[in-house]
Amino acid sequence: MQTNLYKGLELFFLFILLPVSFLLSYPIVFKIIFTVIGFVYILLLLRRMGLLRLRFPNKQYWRPFWKELMIKLAIIVIVTGLYVFFVAPDKLFSVLIKRPELWVMILFIYTFLSVWPQEIIYRTFFYERYEELIKNKWLFVFINAVLFSLAHLFLKSFLVQLLTFVGGLLFAYTYQKTKSTTLVSVEHAIYGNWLFTVGMGEMLAFPGVD
Repeated sequence: MQTNLYKGLELFFLFILLPVSFLLSYPIVFKIIFTVIGFVYILLLLRRMGLLRLRFPNKQYWRPFWKELMIKLAIIVIVTGLYVFFVAPDKLFSVLIKRPELWVMILFIYTFLSVWPQEIIYRTFFYERYEELIKNKWLFVFINAVLFSLAHLFLKSFLVQLLTFVGGLLFAYTYQKTKSTTLVSVEHAIYGNWLFTVGMGEMLAFPGVD
């Protein structure tokens, strides 16, 4: 049986040391190798814990989930829409208008090849593996959000760090309430796809229309 000390060291290496190391100057091939090793290690643990199966949440969570999501989404739409309008008005809905085929492709790729793996690692695995290490659930939500933001350090963007921290808080809160990878992935996909749609894609390292 793995001890809390082992899990603590594991958390440090996977979620702190590895992402921070991407800021260091060393061959990218080694960064890829270390990332793949970490990802495979997590997948093996998830498989051992029986958490790789697609499971739908209990019906009791769907209605309150959508109600809360619509409120949060409305706030995000207003804030980000105003931000793009005032900071980069030429980007407002630019991809949707100028390159709708790219817009559709990014929505699909982001939803299935980015959102799902992120939520499997940072919510499903992280909660099931480390929740017992920290008894204060709100502190755990905060730590999860900080580490989720840390995972995006390689993009070297303060805006990305801020948005992923706020997103991490929302996603961790949702997962803590529902324990559903499906629901938190739906939420993550909707927010992320909206950011790309409204015109923040290039700010967040997505392809642009130029």
